[in-house]
Amino acid sequence: MSTKDCAPSPNDETQFSPAAAEPRPAHFRHGGTPVPAPGIHHVAYACRDLEATTRFYEDLMGFPLVHTEVAAGPSGGFFRHTFHDTGDGSCIAFFDLHEAGEREGWSSEISTGNKLPRWVNHIAFNVTTGKVDEVRARMQDAGVKPYMEVDHDYLHSLYYIDPNGIMVELCVDTPGFEADPAEAHRLLTATLDDVDHSQHKSMVK
Repeated sequence: MSTKDCAPSPNDETQFSPAAAEPRPAHFRHGGTPVPAPGIHHVAYACRDLEATTRFYEDLMGFPLVHTEVAAGPSGGFFRHTFHDTGDGSCIAFFDLHEAGEREGWSSEISTGNKLPRWVNHIAFNVTTGKVDEVRARMQDAGVKPYMEVDHDYLHSLYYIDPNGIMVELCVDTPGFEADPAEAHRLLTATLDDVDHSQHKSMVK
């Protein structure tokens, strides 16, 4: 995916060219959709500390800050909207709100702030083993400990919690899951008694 003008403002003429994008890898072993999806342009979250968020994603995760928009809120105040290039042409973005419509007591913690387990709402990045090693080393040097590390059989995952309380997952396909639409639809109504637990490892902490 080639991304131009990553920020959504129609009045902003600034454009950037993200890192040279390689073909998006399939996250399954066989089959899949006949026509690949265009991909995600960006995913945006609210942040509670813009400086800490920028440092986490740019310096530790290795996702460069490529665009910042400063604009008035729809009903007053203003916001900063930042974009980090994740390396495949898509971005992870953040809103730094200043009386731009946020309510008192708002939470950037998208899971625990909604009374859900930490691991429910999260963002996962498909990376190489080398990338995992690089991030792990930088995190360790910065004193940031992993939240957990899980071997899911079809992928290996290393998890961190960002400064906003959002869980970030680094995934290495080993070799990825097998696409099986019929089985996937069958399991939409399944319970624990309907699955073979020996094939999957539970993600709990």
